[in-house]
Amino acid sequence: MSVSSGTWNGPPPRPGNLRQIAEKIEEATGLRVQIVGGKLVMSPTPRGKHAGVVKRLRRQLEGASLPDGLDVYEVSSIALPDDPDDYVTPDLVVLPLEWEIDDDWLADAEDAALAVEVISQSEKSRDIRDKADWYAVARVPALLVIDPRKATWALHTRPDNGAYQDVLTGKFGEPVPLPEPLRGDVATGDFPVYGDPQRPSGGFTGNSQ
Repeated sequence: MSVSSGTWNGPPPRPGNLRQIAEKIEEATGLRVQIVGGKLVMSPTPRGKHAGVVKRLRRQLEGASLPDGLDVYEVSSIALPDDPDDYVTPDLVVLPLEWEIDDDWLADAEDAALAVEVISQSEKSRDIRDKADWYAVARVPALLVIDPRKATWALHTRPDNGAYQDVLTGKFGEPVPLPEPLRGDVATGDFPVYGDPQRPSGGFTGNSQ
């Protein structure tokens, strides 16, 4: 959800200090906070199935698809170039290995080979579109959006003029062909779907919904 200046009791948001406010909200609430289009966007703690999709995708990327010099990271944020505020924190992002020894907390968008967003169950269509536009403006070369609500995926490539020029869509069970410099496909057949009662055998039996 977006947070307007009227809901914040600290200093009024102004260009350059929204990131400070985002950090304080994260510390106070534990929510993931991003700044998309100059608006604070807070995400609830991911559900178990959200985490399951991220885990399965990360294992595949680490196992076969990454060329030398790149690796996959969680909880790493990307800055919008030439903007004092905007940044996003994708569920996964493929970055150069040098990121591991960087003291900064914001990676350069031009260094990201692939960003992955797994849609939350409560996320709105407008928020999803805004994020895709953000990645295109930042010129992240490829964005993979996975939607466990509908069991679908969308691979966005060729950012130009603030929009991705190519969008390839598919359903869970259909492989995602990874763009260069990544290699191979991502299998999606075992991705969890929100609302599906099936669980791994021997797994946690509590309510993940």
